[in-house]
Amino acid sequence: MASKKNVQRVRRVAKERFGYETLRGGQETAIHALLNGHDTLAVMPTGSGKSAIYQIAALLIPGATVVISPLIALQQDQVEAIAEQDVGGAVQVNSTMKVGDRTEAFEDLEEGDLEFMFLAPEQFNNPETLEKLQAAKPSLFVVDEAHCISEWGHDFRPDYLRLGTIIEALDHPLVLALTATAAPPVRTEIIERLEMREPHIVVQGFDRPNIWLGVLRFEDKSEKQQSLIKAVVEAEKPGIVYAATRKQAEEVAELLQAQNVNAIFYHAGMKSKEREAAQITFMEDEAEVIVATTAFGMGIDKPNVRFVFHHSISDSVDAYYQEIGRAGRDGEPAQAILFYHPDDLNLRRFFASSGQIDLEQVEKVATVVQAQEGLIDLKTLKAQTDLSKSKLQTALGHLEAVDAIAILPSGEVTATEPSLDLNQVAAEAIAVQERHQQYERSRLEMMRGYAEVQDCRRKYMLNYFGEELGEPCGKCDRCEAGITSKDEKQPFPLNSRVTHQSLGEGMVMRYEGDKMVILFDDAGYKTLGVDLVLEQGLLKSIE
Repeated sequence: MASKKNVQRVRRVAKERFGYETLRGGQETAIHALLNGHDTLAVMPTGSGKSAIYQIAALLIPGATVVISPLIALQQDQVEAIAEQDVGGAVQVNSTMKVGDRTEAFEDLEEGDLEFMFLAPEQFNNPETLEKLQAAKPSLFVVDEAHCISEWGHDFRPDYLRLGTIIEALDHPLVLALTATAAPPVRTEIIERLEMREPHIVVQGFDRPNIWLGVLRFEDKSEKQQSLIKAVVEAEKPGIVYAATRKQAEEVAELLQAQNVNAIFYHAGMKSKEREAAQITFMEDEAEVIVATTAFGMGIDKPNVRFVFHHSISDSVDAYYQEIGRAGRDGEPAQAILFYHPDDLNLRRFFASSGQIDLEQVEKVATVVQAQEGLIDLKTLKAQTDLSKSKLQTALGHLEAVDAIAILPSGEVTATEPSLDLNQVAAEAIAVQERHQQYERSRLEMMRGYAEVQDCRRKYMLNYFGEELGEPCGKCDRCEAGITSKDEKQPFPLNSRVTHQSLGEGMVMRYEGDKMVILFDDAGYKTLGVDLVLEQGLLKSIE
């Protein structure tokens, strides 16, 4: 509960230092949670002012603020925004800095001449980074794009995994985790991975009512592509088209250009300078349409995007929500349309199964780590196991999940016990991977459910994130066609906990006609027939 004095302080700082006449409910709630000494997770849609939370809190909490952000461009935007306001100095520390500038930045932070320091998690590969931060004793540690820490999330980044140990090495300053999209299991993992203490969770409404939602289904792939091209030509611009592969992105951009649309493509196969040039071209309205893989988007804040079309289905509702959320940030009407062919699911299933590791590879990593008397760094571990960087990081993530190893803030690895049953440890780690795969498959099924739902699409999406929508939205293709379900049988309340004899515990996520969706802790999303559940007593409430 916020005291009257704190409410006045927060509102005064917001107005006098930042020019905000009012704060959104989620912003104010999160700031007060921090001022009351709670680690805080804020799940708020893009454009809802998450950065204002740490900027205002930082001015009211004595000491420096460290902000972990995955992209240099994103950090630069924040540093420039802070520079325009009288809220304390800010600097970003990255690989492009000269040694002297880096040293000066850390000295300024320690001496109190800087309020904010922005870092990518990769900076902790340099042991000096942690040493300098320990000397500066930051009072607030902010993790932006916090869903990147979750292996169950749609944008997992292994370098985020060490942040929990870094926070502890800094004597656990207040922690603020920020993300624009996190379904309930991802929120749980963020809290656990960051070892947040008595966390206060702020979930701001996910609804973006200005974005019209629709799906067009096709049984012929060439017809689907032709329809997409036609829709882009006719749509108000600028807009984004998401494609599943680099080849698709280039092909669609070329087809649009042939229709006199000023379109460009963007994907991870391009050189960094080419990607940067493409992004700038689109951001400055020098291109009408950007056709991109999911490599494009994080940190993009372009207010006037009028549509986001998907050439292929996303791998999860989490990813789809974040991608379509790049439309209509100015509050004006925008469109989000999925061009859906059921066979596209096969490509996503293939992507989900790639990068997996086998029992022998996990055992090899565990054996090398176990054989070390002390710590081993990733470069040495990679050389001794002969695994790719991605497979090595996957193995380490699974081994850490079963407490067989510890990943230090430096990124170095050590065994948790001097003597481990390596066969058992490897088997447990593979079991973690199998649960992960099962969960990934279930998330893709939920995305298929969105594409095929015979009900309000917005209601489906909000239910996925644990929110209820009382009435059909009226702003999706299903509502406009009058295809919405009413008078559903709901034997268990939404968001209530239940248990199943074989699937274990879970949460009731949604009802659709005679079916219900449960998010099980281990098995992921499962769809059950309501009548069958009632007849056979398959579910029991957990008080």
